[in-house]
Amino acid sequence: MLQDIDHVLISEERLHARIAELGEQLAADYAGKTPIFIGVLKGVVMFFTDMVRATPIRCEYDFLAVSSYGSGTTSSGTVRMLKDVSSDITGRHIVILEDILDSGLTLHFVRNYLLSKNPASLKICTLLDKPERRRVDVFADYVGFSIPNEFVVGYGLDYKEEYRNLPFIGVLKPEIYN
Repeated sequence: MLQDIDHVLISEERLHARIAELGEQLAADYAGKTPIFIGVLKGVVMFFTDMVRATPIRCEYDFLAVSSYGSGTTSSGTVRMLKDVSSDITGRHIVILEDILDSGLTLHFVRNYLLSKNPASLKICTLLDKPERRRVDVFADYVGFSIPNEFVVGYGLDYKEEYRNLPFIGVLKPEIYN
């Protein structure tokens, strides 16, 4: 599996250091509140777990699952809801946790869907932001790292459901997915 990685883009150490910083920022911004962290499955699992542990405040969490990629490397453009949140988020402070903000199609869909449930507030926290790929106007309130337009895997991100378990963010060799 490691032989498929062209290079490490973000080391495990840099990931954990940045997540600690984001956790401090979220703790300050939500002091005295009890937000619901909503993770967008599956890629967010590692980031979600570390992010929630790095945010020392009262909170709840929930998940939803959507699909726009299938087994390819680019979004199909169609977002499908696979699993809805189980919490009533009406009047609650919501923080969407996402692994990567790429085309923006998935987060645009998720954001609008959750806003239709009338939360008190809604913010987006993404580990990775790939702004040059954006196809719709959606922006994260909290960003771990802005990255170049390369196909990345690891730390929850996959190619055909593989590589999620790598402890770093790596760039996949093009011959693997071409």
